[in-house]
Amino acid sequence: MKLKGIGLFALGTLFGLEGIKLLSSKDAKKIYAHCTAGVLRAKDAVLDQVTTLQENCSDIYEEAKEINEDRSGKEDDTKE
Repeated sequence: MKLKGIGLFALGTLFGLEGIKLLSSKDAKKIYAHCTAGVLRAKDAVLDQVTTLQENCSDIYEEAKEINEDRSGKEDDTKE
């Protein structure tokens, strides 16, 4: 039983060390770079959409303020 635990620990350590070597290889780094580039492109696309949405919201807000001002003006005219 004790030997089995030591064997599993040694096997896990071996796989861990090989995994670190694999993850730090040139090919892995190239994959990381491509993935990061994709994320940066996605971020730029999202920021463009957010900017468009903010502009549209600002336009809607200004138009709503004008509508309320017009209504307020009409109500003042009918009260007099």
